[in-house]
Amino acid sequence: MQAFWMVLSAFMFASMAVCVKYASLYFNSAELVFYRGVVGLVFMAIYARSRGISLATRVPAMHAWRSLVGVVAISSWFYAIAHLPLATAMTLNYMSSIWLAAILLGGSLLAWRPAKRRSGTALPAVAGARHGPLGLAILASFAGVVMLLRPAIEQNQAFAGLIGLLSGLGSAFAYLQVMAIARLGEPEPRTVFYFAAGTVVAGALGMLLVGTSSWDWQHALWLLPMGLLASLGQLCMTKAYSMTTLSDNHGGTLMVANLQYSGIVFSTIYSLILFGDHIPLLGWAGMALITSSAIAATVLRARSR
Repeated sequence: MQAFWMVLSAFMFASMAVCVKYASLYFNSAELVFYRGVVGLVFMAIYARSRGISLATRVPAMHAWRSLVGVVAISSWFYAIAHLPLATAMTLNYMSSIWLAAILLGGSLLAWRPAKRRSGTALPAVAGARHGPLGLAILASFAGVVMLLRPAIEQNQAFAGLIGLLSGLGSAFAYLQVMAIARLGEPEPRTVFYFAAGTVVAGALGMLLVGTSSWDWQHALWLLPMGLLASLGQLCMTKAYSMTTLSDNHGGTLMVANLQYSGIVFSTIYSLILFGDHIPLLGWAGMALITSSAIAATVLRARSR
């Protein structure tokens, strides 16, 4: 059942990206972040109240930091969606697991201290040997990024591609912060609520700097489903992970973590059918390499723990 919830979450996030793509024709990225936050704020407040969950928190500073890195991630993602083919922007955002693997590998290498060889004993395995496959998966993924972004560079979209990579990096740091908050017993609706509040503040500040677009109700119709799909996708993802945690099923957790990449499949279908995006063979190969490397990195990260 947890597989269903994760696939549904991936579908909702891909559908949200479609709304962002259409809305970006009429609103700038700061406005999209603001309105996404407003809808999410109201939705999560109602949801938390219906579940009897208090929104008061003992760790406001941690929520503020999570909101900061989350805002960087979502702002970068919305910009990439607006300026890149949908499938490309989604794939770059799903690089978060690769960034997490790189953080894990870097931390392991920094913490490793070579032991001196004693007489009659063999040298211990070095960190590089233990994490060699993980390092190869990371390198393969970045090779896929080069392949995926080559068409974008040829079309003068290199800056948007770099912003897309930043969205994945920001998502990785946001994920680490969410895990830290969860260990303190903070319920997920409260965490999502404060993230939505952070996007409202950041979006409002951005609108003061870059201005606002002319308001048209026909164009604004994309804003409501954008916020609702984002909130529902987050809740479905949370339900999928909570079910695997309750069952204490390590294999189920890996399955759920890897099923999130079905979002790339959904976004590719949307990209081809709705927007008529042309993805060259090199781009397809890059997407496949990134996805397979991310799945491998997820499995290897779990084994490293």
